[in-house]
Amino acid sequence: MATILRDLSYRYQWLYDGISRVAAISVGGEARFRQLALKGLTIHSDTQVLDLCCGSGQSTQFLVKYSQNVTGLDASPRSLQRARQNVPEAAYVEAFAEKMPFTDNSFDVVHTSAALHEMQSEQLQQIIQEVYRVLKPGGVFTLVDFHAPTNPIFWPGVSLFLLLFETETAWQLIKTDLPVLLSEIGFNVDQSTLYAGGSLQVIQAKK
Repeated sequence: MATILRDLSYRYQWLYDGISRVAAISVGGEARFRQLALKGLTIHSDTQVLDLCCGSGQSTQFLVKYSQNVTGLDASPRSLQRARQNVPEAAYVEAFAEKMPFTDNSFDVVHTSAALHEMQSEQLQQIIQEVYRVLKPGGVFTLVDFHAPTNPIFWPGVSLFLLLFETETAWQLIKTDLPVLLSEIGFNVDQSTLYAGGSLQVIQAKK
C-alpha cells in the first residue's frame, strides 16, 4: 500500500530529487550512487545501452557520457517527459519492463537503478526473463537496489525509509536472493557487492 509521502514524491520532481540525494549520502552522494552499477564496465560510444525503468533520467545522464546509443524505457509518460527534458541525448520508449518492445539480442548492457523493488514477485521474474531476452550473448545486466542490511545499525534507517516511501514490494525484494534468481533464469553473476552496511546491493550478471 502506497503512502502519502510516496505519492507526493512521485508527483513533485523536487521532492523526489531531494529524497534521492538524502538517501544517497550513505554511499557518498547521488552521483556515486547512480554510477555504482557501472563500476568496472566497458562501455564505448557505440555500445547499445538500455536504461530500464529510467524514470526522469537520473542514471541516463551518466550513461550518455559513455555511449551515444542509450535508450531509456519507462511505463510513466510523466517520467519520460521529464527524462526527455533532462537528458535529450538519449532515445526513449514508453513500455512496461515485463513486456519490452525490442527484438531478441538488442542490447550490450541493460542497467536499472532502484526500480526492481517496485515489482511484485511475478513481475520481477518476468522482467529478468525479458532482460535476458533483449541482451546480446555476452551482454551484461547491471543493477542497484535495496538489500537487507548486514550491519544492524542500518536497520532502523532502512525500515523507516521503506515505511515512509515504499510499498510491500520493497520488503519482498530484500527477502529475495537476487543472485540466485538471476542464475535460475540463466545469468552468470559476475559480481555482487554490498554497500551502506549491506542495505544496497550492486549486481552485474552476464548472459
